[in-house]
Amino acid sequence: MVIVNSKEKWDTLQKVVNQNHFIYLQMLSDVNKHPKENRVSCFYIRTALREYIVPVNHNEKFGTIEHIKVNKDQFVNDLKSHKHNTMINSDKLVDLSWNHYMKTNESYDNDKHLTPAHHWYYRTHYDKDNINDVIPLVKHAEYFKNVSDDFVPYLNDEHDQTILEVLSNVENNGVETIDGRVYSEYNPFTSTGRPSNRFGGLNFAALNKKDGSRRQFISRFNNGVLVEFDYDAYHPRLIGNKINYQFPKGSVHQHLADLYGLSYDEGKALTFKYLYGGITDEIKDNPFFSKVDEYIQELWNGWKKDKKVVSDIYNREIYRVNLPDMNPNKLFNYMIQLMETEKNIEILNKLIFDIEDKSSKLILYNYDAFLFDFDYKKDGLEYLKKVKNILEDGGKYPTRVYMGDNYHEMKEITEKFIV
Repeated sequence: MVIVNSKEKWDTLQKVVNQNHFIYLQMLSDVNKHPKENRVSCFYIRTALREYIVPVNHNEKFGTIEHIKVNKDQFVNDLKSHKHNTMINSDKLVDLSWNHYMKTNESYDNDKHLTPAHHWYYRTHYDKDNINDVIPLVKHAEYFKNVSDDFVPYLNDEHDQTILEVLSNVENNGVETIDGRVYSEYNPFTSTGRPSNRFGGLNFAALNKKDGSRRQFISRFNNGVLVEFDYDAYHPRLIGNKINYQFPKGSVHQHLADLYGLSYDEGKALTFKYLYGGITDEIKDNPFFSKVDEYIQELWNGWKKDKKVVSDIYNREIYRVNLPDMNPNKLFNYMIQLMETEKNIEILNKLIFDIEDKSSKLILYNYDAFLFDFDYKKDGLEYLKKVKNILEDGGKYPTRVYMGDNYHEMKEITEKFIV
């Protein structure tokens, strides 16, 4: 391995990277900071013929290292992190962790090859900033070599990475608090594909609505407010669209409750019980659930025959060999969450492009809800109308809208959008 510790070696590497595809891995300086607020300690490049390690902010650096601009597709281990902080500028980055996940349905453990030296420094200097800058460079090189060996089998894979681009965009906007801005970190490498979202001790995907912990989240703008769009009966509508069941206008939950002969609240609870707990024989004559049952059987038959299922939008393949402990209803629940996630990403991908020139920011995406930091002075009510129209996808998925000075005290304003 070549340690790039002189201008001559750096100039040679510059030529190499513009003539070859390569794996690029990097070590951020601080193990506790979000990539957005971090810096690159050192990075590693592996071509077909040689390996290089380059100190950037590491204490073994030889001088100032500039960003590398390359024209070819390159391979990285974490696209989202590289979007926030990287030493490489490329038109397309292929995420090898994503390729690994798409093949195995398991997240890649980026810590498994940390050396005893890494663990010793992290344990004894846990309160120090930028600890990776003082861990010997040869130890980082040892780590990089083992990680890149793991990724070599996935170099020829190609999968849609839209979800990584979208989640990186949301993370990049940050969330304002009374103590300053914080950043979330989405993890799309879950068994069902539904992203989790936590960082710095905060679980952004499960913020309590009742204990006041949401009160700390505020707008970054003078006289700004937070605005949340929340899908109404999202899962039943997604499923209805999939099985060609036409819900009447109005409340989906009320429609289904009327079919049961129950009140709204009782009917809503029963709907979720059937969807997530299993369809019983007594409900199979219900016009909605009879079609749901047919879909579940279709999924299960395909699972047994093809040993996989394929998602509707991004053609993600979930392999039977990776999920041996499966049954029809569990498979259906996996597909509901994957259906939800992919539809959200499809819509958000369009939304982000259409509002990228606006001051307001999309700051959190949580399953069936989307939180915006709204700059009313610059963007106005037309911005919110545009967002609502895009999220609802031509009226297929109605939303309720809430507004507040902080994330705890939100009041519904949906009626303001009724023409």
